[in-house]
Order: sequence, then structure tokens, then C-alpha cells
Amino acid sequence: MEREKIIVIDFGGQYNQLVARRVRECNVYCEIYSYKTDLDKIKQMNPSGIILTGGPSSCYEEGAAKCSPKLFEIGVPILGLCYGAQLMTHVLGGKVERAKDREYGKTEITLDASSALFGGKNAQGVKNAGEIKQMQTDTLCWMSHFDYISQLAPGFRSVAHTSSTPVAAMEDVSRGLYGIQFHPEVLHTPEGSKMLYNFVRGICGCAGDWRMDTFVEDSIKAIRDKVGNGKVLLALSGGVDSSVAAGLLSRAIGQHLTCVFVDHGLLRKNEGDEVEAVFGKGGQFDLNFIRVNAQERYYSKLAGVTEPERKRKIIGEEFIRVFEEEAKKIGAVDFLAQGTIYPDVVESGLGGESAVIKSHHNVGGLPDFVDFKEIIEPLRDLFKDEVRKAGLELGLPEALVFRQPFPGPGLGIRIIGEVTGEKVKIVQDADAIYREEVGKAAAEWKSAHGENPDWMPDQYFAALTNMRSVGVMGDERTYDYAIALRAVKTVDFMTAEAAQLPWDVLQRTMNRIVNEVRGVNRVLYDVSSKPPGTVEFE
Repeated sequence: MEREKIIVIDFGGQYNQLVARRVRECNVYCEIYSYKTDLDKIKQMNPSGIILTGGPSSCYEEGAAKCSPKLFEIGVPILGLCYGAQLMTHVLGGKVERAKDREYGKTEITLDASSALFGGKNAQGVKNAGEIKQMQTDTLCWMSHFDYISQLAPGFRSVAHTSSTPVAAMEDVSRGLYGIQFHPEVLHTPEGSKMLYNFVRGICGCAGDWRMDTFVEDSIKAIRDKVGNGKVLLALSGGVDSSVAAGLLSRAIGQHLTCVFVDHGLLRKNEGDEVEAVFGKGGQFDLNFIRVNAQERYYSKLAGVTEPERKRKIIGEEFIRVFEEEAKKIGAVDFLAQGTIYPDVVESGLGGESAVIKSHHNVGGLPDFVDFKEIIEPLRDLFKDEVRKAGLELGLPEALVFRQPFPGPGLGIRIIGEVTGEKVKIVQDADAIYREEVGKAAAEWKSAHGENPDWMPDQYFAALTNMRSVGVMGDERTYDYAIALRAVKTVDFMTAEAAQLPWDVLQRTMNRIVNEVRGVNRVLYDVSSKPPGTVEFE
């Protein structure tokens, strides 16, 4: 049975992944493709609907990302978002112009309730009226545009407006074409998820068959069919992606899987033991588990190194060397497995049109030191939140599934300056206290209010600065390190704001760190946003 699918066509904007995630939250599978993708290929994929998004320039400028008018004739509903709405207008005979005053940020908007996008169950062109969700006609939206639609294309009507934008949304129901000038995919548009749901489930008629229990079941069968009696090798980092990949492969092929876990001594406190407890002997998974304790080897290689990129390179290269040594002991394997997930694919330039953000180690170039026939990437189609859901379906511990994001070089880039065993212990202990106090405060809030607190950060950790300063503990003068606490709220980690943690949580954390962690006499809280800062310190 062919999986129903929505295609996001990316014209170079920053929200392509977020749009796709919102569609998948409607339990509908979605993939991102560049606007340069051949029209025949799009037709062959037999999508239930298409969403146009992104675009860093004006659609009428020379050299701007364009599409063929024939795209709008393939016979499936199409929704243009922001640039996509403007491009739809421009291509189909309307007019887009530079606005006199840029409309940016949260904006009051009036919606036409008769439109299926906004709750019109009796509207034409709706395949499943029962899925249409009603919404407020006066609400807020997130605007971010220099241009505006000054003249609708023939056949369209305006179905939303603001005080300065006469066409904030439009539709031509006879052709199944819709456009939204604002961004429904961001949290700043409160009713935005309903709009996307109405398009995907109501207008496109998708049944919503994209579920993690089905994905896990289908993936296990597919892996068994592919691997047969072959051998599979997986580098297990202990992070969410590789752990879920290990769990999925183990359920499928058991002892045909060997996981190599390289403990480089730069993990969070007790993390290596926690990974071994889940995947090692006596754990809940049937697989071959090899733990390599390489802490001293890493500390030796990092001695005297202070430059961040040099540290990253050493940590990455040494991992390859250790993994290579273990792979040679195992001998030839049939498959090399990797925890590649969908954002890795998109960000490496293999998905949409947006600029390459980073080259991921597990996409594209394959290691030449392992003798294998083929690669298996069982999570390649999943976003991070879907990976976590799959992990829960597999029975992985919640503490592992919802583990804080953690960089590949580990604590090596949360220690400013030279990395030593002593510094690692300091930051491990401080970080453990910080995470414990934030987690405890959040649990108390949830118990009292029935929901997570609005201050709850999306990522938080402790870092060790390279600054030492004078302090007083008891009657003695100290000259010790300062710990920096970081906590951010973000939707996509492309931008982030410092989380406003309660003062009493910070006070308790500070008090415990200076009293319980030897070598620290000062605690700082980083209020920097991204940009200009980054989430991590190095």
C-alpha cells in the first residue's frame, strides 16, 4: 500500500523543516524537495497535496526562485506560504509589489470563516469536511515580508486581511489553490496548526496514517527482509538517534547486530554506565555490545589544546581511529548502520533548497576503513520528535529518549580552554546538579498546574569557563573557576532566546554547585540570545 504524502517544495527559506514537521504532526507523511525538482518526478510521487514555502528574495526579481505554471495544473491542492503565496500570485497573473511599510512580527488578523482553511466545513473543494477545525476569526499571526499582494490573480479571492495587508490569505477553490501571506507554521501564529491541519486533512483528504507504532512495525519487517542472516555494525554514541537506531535494529535482527560504544570521557555524569545498563549484558536488548573506555587516550590527545575547532577535530578523528580498531577486530560486516535522521539529510543539501547548514558526518561520505557492502539508516525519514516517539514505542527508558541535546564533541566544547580529567569532573558534577534542580522544579510545577511551566527551557547545561577569580569560602580565600549556566527556549535551534528561569531555581543551583563541586567559587547565568551568540559555548 502506497503511503499518502504531502510534498513541501522549498524555494530557499528557513522554515522548510518546520513546515514539514507541522504536517507530520497531523499524522501525515511529508518530504521536502527543492523547487528545481523535475515536475514529472513530483507527479510520479503522487502527492496528496503540495505546500510551497521559503524564498530569500522577491518573486518578481531577476534570478529569483521560480516554478512553472504547469505546477498548478497537476490536479492536487496546493498551499503557498509567504513567498509561496506571492509566487503563486506572480506566476498566475496577479501582482506582487514592495510594501511601503514592512509588516513584521505578531499582527492582528481577520479571517473569513467560510474558507475551508479557517473552518468552513461547507466550502467547495473539501475532500473531508469532518476533519475541518473551526477557529477564531479575529486572531494573531506572524508576519515577515517586504512585499505584498497588490492584485489577486484571476480566479482568486481574499479570505483574510490585516490593517495594512488586504490579501493576507487567498483561495481559488475551483483549482484547489490556496495562499497564506503569514507563517502558520510558527508558534507565534496561535491558530496556525489548525490552518495546516485543515489543508492537509480536510482539503487534501489525508487519512492520517503516519504513526510511530506503524513505522516501528514496518521498519522491523523491512530490516529483517534486507539483512537476513547478515552482520550489522553500529557506532553507538549514547545519544537519542543512535540509541533508537540500536533499539530498532536489535528488535529486528538481535545478535546479528554489534554496537560499538566509544566512551571518550567527555560524556555527562554517569552517562557511559547508563548506556551500558540499557544495551550491555543484562540490558533490555538482544545484541552484541562493545564498550571502549578511551578516556585517558582522549585526555592525552587534548593536552595543551585550547582552540575550539582543533579540539573538535581531535575528538572526531580519535573517534574514527578507535572505531576503526574495533571494526578490524570484528572483521567484515554486511551492513554499516547509522543514526542519520531527516534534518541531517536536509541540512547536508540532499533535501530542500535551503543553504547547506553543516556537513553531517553520517550523510554522504562513508568511512572507508570498515569492510561492508551497504549502509542502513533506519531513522533517515524521521524528525527528532518522531525519533523520540519511536524510542518510546521500542521501550527505551524515558530518561534516555528525552535526554538533553548533546554535541558530538561532548564536554570538550563545554570546557573553555584546555580539556583535562579534573575539568571534566567539575563540569560533569555542576551540570548534574543544574539538570537535577531544573528537572525537580519543572516536575513540582507540573504537579501543581497540570502542565509544563512556560519557563521550561528546550536545552540547558553547565559549562566551565576558563576564568578563575577570587572568592571566600569559610574563612579562607579561594582562587577557583566560574561555572556558566545556559538555558534557552527555541523552536528550531536556528534562533534561540535565554530562558527566564525562576530566581529561586538559580539560587539553589548556585548554592549546591559552590558547596558540592570542588574547584568552583562562582556561578554565572548566560542571558545571550542566538544570534549573536550560539547555544553552545564553542
